[in-house]
Amino acid sequence: MKIELLELLRCPKTGQPLSLENCNDNALEIEDGWLISVDGQQRYPVVKGIPRFVPQSNYADNFGMQWNHFRQTQLDSYSGHPISTERFWQATGWLPEKLKDQWVLDAGCGAGRFAEVALLAGAKVVALDYSSAVDACYANLKHHPHLHVVQGDIYALPFASESFPYVYSLGVLQHTPDVAKAFAALPPMVREGGRLCTDFYWKRFRTMLHAKYLFRPLTKRMDQPKLFQLLQRWVPTLLAVSQALGRVPLVGRGLKRIVPVADYTGRFPLSDQQLKEWALLDTFDMLAPTYDNPQPAATIRHWFEQAGLVEIEVGHWSHLVGRGIKSA
Repeated sequence: MKIELLELLRCPKTGQPLSLENCNDNALEIEDGWLISVDGQQRYPVVKGIPRFVPQSNYADNFGMQWNHFRQTQLDSYSGHPISTERFWQATGWLPEKLKDQWVLDAGCGAGRFAEVALLAGAKVVALDYSSAVDACYANLKHHPHLHVVQGDIYALPFASESFPYVYSLGVLQHTPDVAKAFAALPPMVREGGRLCTDFYWKRFRTMLHAKYLFRPLTKRMDQPKLFQLLQRWVPTLLAVSQALGRVPLVGRGLKRIVPVADYTGRFPLSDQQLKEWALLDTFDMLAPTYDNPQPAATIRHWFEQAGLVEIEVGHWSHLVGRGIKSA
């Protein structure tokens, strides 16, 4: 944990500033120690360079498992393709040069695929996740001098209000127990005149026809390591079936949706091995999460308006995206 992060951190229970205990006072980075609230009643550990504000085990355990297993899979620096970069800039609509030296909150960082993009633009990125994916993110990106990783709860964010001129949450909110409440936690983090971007699975007829919703009532209750082993065995076959259906003229794209597998053939310029790796990762991501809550476009716009944001845009850029500016 870098010392400069301390100015942003607050006790998630009381809102009080935090101080460091049992660590080297002269160090610019803290590997292990404690964060203590002003009244001394709340204590939070810093473990392996990461402040931890949540229980060790929680509803996001499957994400911790998947991102630590597929630690580098979706990083552009590893895949060799700007897949995460293109999605990030398309979704946010932000300009790379505007992020330089700015504090940016990545709410739900996973292994850091989008944090890497913001860091390369020169931002000071606070990458937060509820799960142990923070360890994967830290391992991937710790060489960046402006990376700050925090394990925290989106419902009780451990930061001072209006700390960030830029806040984004991509691929996250639909996997929380209460999506409206999770979204509502983000606008208070945005500085006046700052920008917020979130995306969601789109709740529409086409989305709900996806094969994953037939299987999720069972798979989300399965032992996660056993589900992962099952998918390791079956995803290559399912992917081959999906690819074959995709070659059917006119109707192939629709037919692929009946196969419960993430198939990026023809969508991303991945090698055969990468297609299999991404298929296993995202098929597990489809079937394992405890929560999967798509949202309609009208609801997203309402949430942005209710939060007092202006210049609101809601549209389909890879996912259903909402973005806006916090009015002064």
